Amino acid sequence: MGFFSFVQEIAMDLGTANTIIISDDKIVVDEPSVVALDRRTDKMIAVGNEAKMMYEKTHENIRTIRPLRDGVIADFSACEQMMRGLIKMVHTGSRLFSPSLRMVIGVPSGSTEVELRAVRDSAEHADGRDVYLIFEPMAAAIGIGIDVEAPEGNMIVDIGGGSTEIAVISLGGIVSNNSIRTAGDDLTADIQEYMARQHNVKVSERMAERIKINVGSALTDLGSEAPEDYVVHGPNRITALPMEVPVCYQEIAHCIDKTIAKIENAVLSALENTPPELYADIVKNGIYLSGGGAQLRGLDRRLTDKINIPFHVAEDPLHSVARGAGVALKNINRFSFLMR
Repeated sequence: MGFFSFVQEIAMDLGTANTIIISDDKIVVDEPSVVALDRRTDKMIAVGNEAKMMYEKTHENIRTIRPLRDGVIADFSACEQMMRGLIKMVHTGSRLFSPSLRMVIGVPSGSTEVELRAVRDSAEHADGRDVYLIFEPMAAAIGIGIDVEAPEGNMIVDIGGGSTEIAVISLGGIVSNNSIRTAGDDLTADIQEYMARQHNVKVSERMAERIKINVGSALTDLGSEAPEDYVVHGPNRITALPMEVPVCYQEIAHCIDKTIAKIENAVLSALENTPPELYADIVKNGIYLSGGGAQLRGLDRRLTDKINIPFHVAEDPLHSVARGAGVALKNINRFSFLMR
């Protein structure tokens, strides 16, 4: 029967906003964490980009769901269907049987036992045979290229869609960590609320996301890197007549200021709990930013000015957790911090 025992290895960064799957060192799936289901039968209609196109545009027979909220599974059955759909994208080519899967999945470092079990159960229901879990900051550190088993301190700030993970890593373990449920989605909500309050214009979640990408900034003065104003179209909240509002990056910097301050405070509180020897290493090495939130303009500069420790944005911040999980998958026997 050896001929039929086919094991496929995949590493997955199961994120609130995006899910990334790596197989054989290549990113094979990079899709939004959205699934569209038929209301009557609960069957999956679309997943990933296709479902994102339907998001906020559906009629009564279709519902689009983001199964993860704040970094944890909010809708168990939708998450399972989404994982199945995304894993199917990896198995292109027709096969008579689907292989058994060995998976490494990134999870928030502040997850409770119940939340970890939910991820593990979802993966097993989606045909995962051997399921390992790895904390996201640890995976991000490996993905950035840090030697996590060295006897020196490194600090990672992973800003995702639903949660921000801050961890100090040394000797292959997390020494002090702080996981807050404040991240990219909160910035999007701030922008939605600001547009309604300040400009009287109704914007959808997707439009707020586009504003964040085009003119999002953590600083009110970006100098030569300043992006051009972004024109927003939407209905007036009172008259419902169409409006056209140009938005500049300074406005957005003001409106997301409080949320970024929460992330700053979380970094400071993680530093407070760091032993002095490791603190010295962190000051020398700097602090690494990863995750989609690390791409916010001026964030590294703002944090460096506030905390007086240099902040470095990872080379490929969006994919560092997935890449790290991929490296861990290759060295499953070597890394003791992987959880069965």
